[in-house]
Amino acid sequence: MTYPSRIIRATALTCATALLTGCSLLGSDEDETTVLEVWMMNHSAGEDFVQQVVDDFEARHRDVEVRVTFQEWVGIGDKVNEALTTGEGPDVIEVGNTQVAQYVNTGGVKDLTNQVVDLDGDYWVPGLAEPGKVYGHQFGIPFYAANRVVIYRKDLFQEAGIEEPPEDREEWLEITRRLDEVPGRQGIYLPGQNWYVLAGFIWDEGGDLAVESGGRWTGALHTPEAAAGMAFYAELQALGDGPVDTDEANPPHEEVFASGEVAQIISTPGSAQAITDLNPELEDKLGFFPVPGKEAGEPGAVFTGGSNLIITEESAEPLLAYEFVKLITGDTWQTELARSRSFVPNRTTLADAVRDDPGTAAMVAGAVNGRATPQSPRWGQVESDNPIKTYQTAVLTGADPLAAGEEASEVITRLLAYTPSG
Repeated sequence: MTYPSRIIRATALTCATALLTGCSLLGSDEDETTVLEVWMMNHSAGEDFVQQVVDDFEARHRDVEVRVTFQEWVGIGDKVNEALTTGEGPDVIEVGNTQVAQYVNTGGVKDLTNQVVDLDGDYWVPGLAEPGKVYGHQFGIPFYAANRVVIYRKDLFQEAGIEEPPEDREEWLEITRRLDEVPGRQGIYLPGQNWYVLAGFIWDEGGDLAVESGGRWTGALHTPEAAAGMAFYAELQALGDGPVDTDEANPPHEEVFASGEVAQIISTPGSAQAITDLNPELEDKLGFFPVPGKEAGEPGAVFTGGSNLIITEESAEPLLAYEFVKLITGDTWQTELARSRSFVPNRTTLADAVRDDPGTAAMVAGAVNGRATPQSPRWGQVESDNPIKTYQTAVLTGADPLAAGEEASEVITRLLAYTPSG
């Protein structure tokens, strides 16, 4: 879908110098308009929001026309790789935060390391900033984030005499056990294969899903840290009736929560709307808190999803591309994005922007300990085949965690090492 702004075919002014070297855009003929090409993702920040940013940018740059094309997530990897390889793509591209390493591996992504300070990078949300950095260089600029929180029934908590959300993981287990002891209720609905949740517990223990050494990626589910994370997952999962062999989409956990006496699920705050759509009686009964960590008052590690922005190496307008990225990721528009779309803004200093939205506020609080999946350019293959889910079900049905982890690690290593020629 092409963005319905004023599209002017014109001769683009080119800057022969590199990004941010001070080249001037002045002195052009009055009838010349510079076109800046931008790819944004559909069902992301939203067309209305992007339109406002475009209007602001064009007001600041009277001789510039921003041409925005909205792309679908399905199949976007091949499309972006082709654009980077041929050099015929846009100037700016919105990409998933976990996709940055893949595109850097393809080549054609501009290194923006020297611009981190100018973009207030010291305050970026870790789960966006870290996957945007590849080989120690910053290629992806954090745009917005989302992460999981605990959605709970306030009325069921009150009936059980629980007045405040838990401060740490042990207290979380204690109150969940109390909630699960009520006949006909589930303390929590957690299906066995919610691997995003498991990842957070493993990170809390100091482990990871895969690690890199000397350019070689290997699976890490066979470690004691991964086993400890899985042990906590199993203990929590047992305090409900979640199936051990399916994930949160089968059946949709929002449907389970809406239709039964379920006290908690772990999901993004947006699931609350789906729940109340299914069961309007829960409209004022839902609360939110960050996934608890091991230490009191410290949120647990959570997977952070979201988007980064990249600038293509072949951009004809690198200075304008950077100015657009700087504007849309700056305080003004990040605040508006957080408030209008209930997203986590890209920097921790903007937490107050969503303090009146309980779900988003809980998400922002948890984002300070957000993480991303391993930065291998082949991580998508792991998610596709997903030996992590197989590992979870194996452990939950009685397998030894270290032995099951060893098998899963071997599969992960093989997937991350595979190349078409080998």
